[in-house]
Amino acid sequence: MIDLRFDQRFDNIEPFDEKIWLSSPTMHGEELKYMEEAYASNWMSTVGIHIDKIERQLAEYVGVKYVVALSSGTAALHLAVRLAGERLYGTPQAGIGSLAGHKVFCSDMTFGATVNPVAYEGGEAVFIDSERDTWNMSPEALEYAFRRYRDVKLVVYAHLYGTPGKMRQIRKICDAHGALLIEDAAEALGAVYCGISAGNFGDYAVFSFNGNKIITGSSGGALLTNIEEDARKARKWSTQSREEASWYQHEQIGYNYRMSNVIAGIVRGQLEYLEEHIKQKTRIYQRYKEGLCDLSVEMNPWDVENSKPNFWLSCCLINREAMCESVRSEKEYLFVHVFGKTCPDEILEVLKEFHVEGRPLWKPMHLQPVYRNHLYITIDGEVSTDLFHRGLCLPSDNKMTEEQQNKVIKIVCRCFE
Repeated sequence: MIDLRFDQRFDNIEPFDEKIWLSSPTMHGEELKYMEEAYASNWMSTVGIHIDKIERQLAEYVGVKYVVALSSGTAALHLAVRLAGERLYGTPQAGIGSLAGHKVFCSDMTFGATVNPVAYEGGEAVFIDSERDTWNMSPEALEYAFRRYRDVKLVVYAHLYGTPGKMRQIRKICDAHGALLIEDAAEALGAVYCGISAGNFGDYAVFSFNGNKIITGSSGGALLTNIEEDARKARKWSTQSREEASWYQHEQIGYNYRMSNVIAGIVRGQLEYLEEHIKQKTRIYQRYKEGLCDLSVEMNPWDVENSKPNFWLSCCLINREAMCESVRSEKEYLFVHVFGKTCPDEILEVLKEFHVEGRPLWKPMHLQPVYRNHLYITIDGEVSTDLFHRGLCLPSDNKMTEEQQNKVIKIVCRCFE
């Protein structure tokens, strides 16, 4: 552990009195008003006006026909995967997943929630490496994967840290191979690619309203589709697949996945501030880019000509020549600092000592013990592995002041001394 008392690099810098968070909820007051409406009307569970409103508002904002409000982004992904599986392979027998015996191409550089629903439905995830241009799934690697495994008919694609991938290429590749596309836009609400909102490229798409997302309901998620029957199925499945009978009649497996009216009220209040949050996150990214420009680092990239990220998290990648020696086991790390060099673990350790929250980049799925025996497709070395080794997420809380961010930047700069 670094002891700041004996490290002269950080002389004259005091720890923050209050913690600087990576990305915490930013509430405004309208959320409470809608929650009180739910309370006053006594519609506290999974039926109510706020659920109906948020579904219509999200559909209009993104430009899709149907939205189903659910309890989490993971629940939305699970139902999207089940819908895709049944659409591709038919309704399975009870107790057998809709993807049983089938491979699915999945983003490698993502959180486990993106790919776990494939396992829920009995499928086998095949991980596709990232590209350096956006850190998202490489279109070239995806095309190569389809040439090797021609029977694959489903792709689960995640937009990383609020930056859209090259969705026209991805969509074109999927269409050419007769594959469905599930778009994990959990981190990308409000992001745009080629004038089209993230969440409007896939056959199915999902958003998350977890506490750290660009808007939050404290929890919650949404499934997006342009197929009315699929929206109907998702609503039914999410409420335990109850049939229209006076008793509880079940003819299909269901889940307790519906969003509550209270959570929907919070999301409804937050949605009014989405564009404001995006502007705040954009300024945070720009200040990091300017403040760290003299260091041997690069900020998370995007397709400048076609893309408008929501800048949910600002991340940086340390150039190879500026990396000190470092190694990671499954749960621990070691590094050796030398003058002019550092590594993500050192920076994160120092930030923690100053009461600042940061995070490593996502550990690629093909490196996770639970998925280590799965196939991994790469054409340019292991890009996602390299990103994990050299990258970190900087504090991107939109309540962080410019003065506080400048202090964070100073701390990061000192790590290179």
